[in-house]
Amino acid sequence: MKNDLMLIGEIADFFGISRKAIRLYEKKGIIKPVKVDASNGYRYYSAEQVQQLNALLELKALGFSLDEIKLIIDGKTAKAPLLELLEKKRQAWQETMNCARYKEECLGEIIKNLQVSGAAQKITEMTEEERAWLLVKMVCLEDVRTQKILSEALWL
Repeated sequence: MKNDLMLIGEIADFFGISRKAIRLYEKKGIIKPVKVDASNGYRYYSAEQVQQLNALLELKALGFSLDEIKLIIDGKTAKAPLLELLEKKRQAWQETMNCARYKEECLGEIIKNLQVSGAAQKITEMTEEERAWLLVKMVCLEDVRTQKILSEALWL
């Protein structure tokens, strides 16, 4: 039977994770060894458990918590709640990507503003106060945008 099974260290090395992580998954009741040798405490895992661990790691990489993963692997979510759980996670990633895009756009604006003003080349020659004001003006885009919108609205 041992020929069909893998030791915890073999699985850990194969997936590039620690033995401690596998023990945590065991403690959480997600992955349980098919056999624990009473004499030495060695844990043995079957091919099915290796597949479960692979699924666990994929779901973890997608941002699911261990509690959510346990529900999914145990099959304790009905089809509709499982789809809802997956859709909720997809929406969370969409929000994260939108936030990242916004930050990338902000950095682009800062770079453009620095290039247009030529301030980047002069920044070392400025006083601390001048640098502080420049950075506030260049980096605090929200305030600048808000001020611009308010200013335009007031003068209409």
